[in-house]
Amino acid sequence: MAISEPVGPVAAFSPWNFPVAQLVRKIAAALAAGCSIIAKAPEETPSCAIELVRCFEEAGLPAGALNLVFGVPAGISEHLIASSIIRKVSFTGSVAVVRHLAALAGRHLKRNTMELGGHAPYVVCDDVDVGAVAKLACALKFRNAGQICASPTRFLVQESVFECFTEVFAATASEIVVGKGMANGTQMGPLANGRRLGAIDSLVRDAVDKGARLLAGGRRVGNEGFFYAPTVLAEVPLAARVMSEEPFGPLAVINRYAELDDMIGEANRLALGLGSFVFTTSVSRAARLTDEIEAGMVSINHFGLAAPETPFGGIKDSGHGSEGGCEGLQAYLVTKFVSQA
Repeated sequence: MAISEPVGPVAAFSPWNFPVAQLVRKIAAALAAGCSIIAKAPEETPSCAIELVRCFEEAGLPAGALNLVFGVPAGISEHLIASSIIRKVSFTGSVAVVRHLAALAGRHLKRNTMELGGHAPYVVCDDVDVGAVAKLACALKFRNAGQICASPTRFLVQESVFECFTEVFAATASEIVVGKGMANGTQMGPLANGRRLGAIDSLVRDAVDKGARLLAGGRRVGNEGFFYAPTVLAEVPLAARVMSEEPFGPLAVINRYAELDDMIGEANRLALGLGSFVFTTSVSRAARLTDEIEAGMVSINHFGLAAPETPFGGIKDSGHGSEGGCEGLQAYLVTKFVSQA
């Protein structure tokens, strides 16, 4: 018979953009599988992690089952991953950081789950309700100020509906109220820090310099904080950095395509493959794009990613393994085969 057993103590590294949800995915799966866990939470959002762990403590979780640590990321990761106690590594973050962590895990033969960045295509075919799809696209793009790994970034719109989609999308983006999260009427908050503010502005300036059309935003909001206006660029050339670099902020790129083959080529051009979105009323088109778009997740005609009961993960440079669903639980288990005469 085959028996599933806990893999053992886990070292988990979580990011700042969803400081509770990202961390609780790792904690819940580890504990459910019977593993203890040491969580390295982000320095940018310490209070969320502390209060989350306090909830487990107050609920009666045995001491030592869940542990929280802060500090210099490089020092902590090198110490934990190299430790003979740790049996699995779970990381959510950037491709650049994971190359180092994956190398450490490989050196010490540690199992690992890596959920990294994306540059999600949002495909719009000419058989949809363009206005409705454009408004949904806008809501998805600027949620959490675009600081989401599976956020749609490259909007690939069929030529015959390109102008209509672009007009509705840009107008909707321009109406978004940017401000402090606790203020009445705020619809989009700030970026995480000054580095993100500068990074987004640099991508916008580069794209415009290379010939992109700026349809909305493209500027900082106010003189305090890290607020940046929801920004829409259209007809962006491939030479622009934003076509290859994940913006991770309130920046949308809208380009047109004529044939599905051209669009699929662009959707798969990058080494990233986390989330993707397809909008069409054609069953055959949906089936073809499901098969041919290279991504760990394909959401058709709605936003269907990141539900607790479904797997969340990417392929190629967007990582390997899944969080969420039964697949996420399996990542914390090992299989033992037992044969008895």
